[in-house]
Amino acid sequence: MPSTFSYEWNTEAFKGKTSFNTGLFINGKFVDGSNKTTIDVVNPSNGKLITKISEGVEKDVDIAVEAAQKAFDTAWGLNAPGSTRSELLWKLAQAMERNHDELAAIEALDNGKTFGWAKGTDVAFSIQVIKYFAGWADKITGQVVETDERKLTYTRHEPIGVVGQIIPWNFPLLMLAWKIAPALATGNTIILKPSEFTPLTAIKMCELINEAGFPPGVVNIVTGYGQTVGAAISSHQKIEKVAFTGSTLVGRKVMEAAAKSNLKNVTLELGGKSPNIIFNDADMDKAVSWTTHGIFWNHGQACCAGSRIFVQSGIYDEFLKRFTEKAKAIKVGDPFSAGVDQGPQVSDIQYDRIMGYINSGKTEGATVHHGGQRVGSEGYFIEPTIFTNVTPEMKIVQEEIFGPVGVVIKLSRLSKDPGICGALLAICAVKVLLIDVPSSQSQ
Repeated sequence: MPSTFSYEWNTEAFKGKTSFNTGLFINGKFVDGSNKTTIDVVNPSNGKLITKISEGVEKDVDIAVEAAQKAFDTAWGLNAPGSTRSELLWKLAQAMERNHDELAAIEALDNGKTFGWAKGTDVAFSIQVIKYFAGWADKITGQVVETDERKLTYTRHEPIGVVGQIIPWNFPLLMLAWKIAPALATGNTIILKPSEFTPLTAIKMCELINEAGFPPGVVNIVTGYGQTVGAAISSHQKIEKVAFTGSTLVGRKVMEAAAKSNLKNVTLELGGKSPNIIFNDADMDKAVSWTTHGIFWNHGQACCAGSRIFVQSGIYDEFLKRFTEKAKAIKVGDPFSAGVDQGPQVSDIQYDRIMGYINSGKTEGATVHHGGQRVGSEGYFIEPTIFTNVTPEMKIVQEEIFGPVGVVIKLSRLSKDPGICGALLAICAVKVLLIDVPSSQSQ
């Protein structure tokens, strides 16, 4: 039998307890993985073991798919009217509300984001997402298409069937909500793999899914590694669709596996190196505030992070001064301590990756204008970091760092600057701060 994880918090931000099973969740029950092996879950604040969870493998994905298909054929899909799906999603949202603080504490412990941010944003938005799709579940309709009196032509929206979902570690609970809510609202059954770095809120949600009354097999959560569970989901012949959020490199592998198996539908949300473009006439207070949020929010661990900050020359010096002041004011520390803005990076692997980019920037001749150092002697804390005097070919300008590291680039004329769009593999989001749109278009 899988073990039970129990934990008690007695911190400034939260005082409380949690206890839940750490097994795979298949067909409404917690079970051991087929190989009886486990995965260590580590606290990013101190590098110490939090707990061990069951490790799933390819065989467990097969078992989960069988359970999901049975549920789709008998209790879900077209066997459950939209009103029923809506009611169960709403009950799930209510269960999350009753466990709001506990979910936030688990997220902060497991991921490293501050308790306040996890509570006020991640959990709150996750509940909103579940409620939103609860409202849509009984409003899925087709159309009758006018032709002539001899024909009846109509369309009907049907669920896909068994779908696979692979989510990342930067927003564990929110990503789970974004994936399961629309799939359940439209009548699909699910095999979901959370990140092995941050699986705990997903496992806790299994309890709430049962509490809400979803039939066994409708939602199955298989914890494991990408090269085993993720690969099995992507290539499974009986999974009709896969949705993946994560790195571009792994996204290519998911698409390839989907194509080589049953040509399943694929939805990818991948990384990017997003620009923040600030014009001379921008509101300085808002520009500084939004830029700070855009790069240092969630410790820089966001695909839409504005990590390349282009500033027109007329305001460059003043912007850099005030942006630096904002970065210096960010308090890095224990995510359960009062007044902390930024906790640790999610893992030792991510910490090493970010520090590698910082060292690359130094080696290639960029200036560390602020930060660039470890914070403390344990855990995976990194100072908010600002680079200046960068050139377009530098790795820190071209590649996604996924950490609290921004590069500030002075612009003269937008249309002539090669650094703003040269040699970029991907852009996830673009932020533009200005007042006079016609004026900016002429530059």
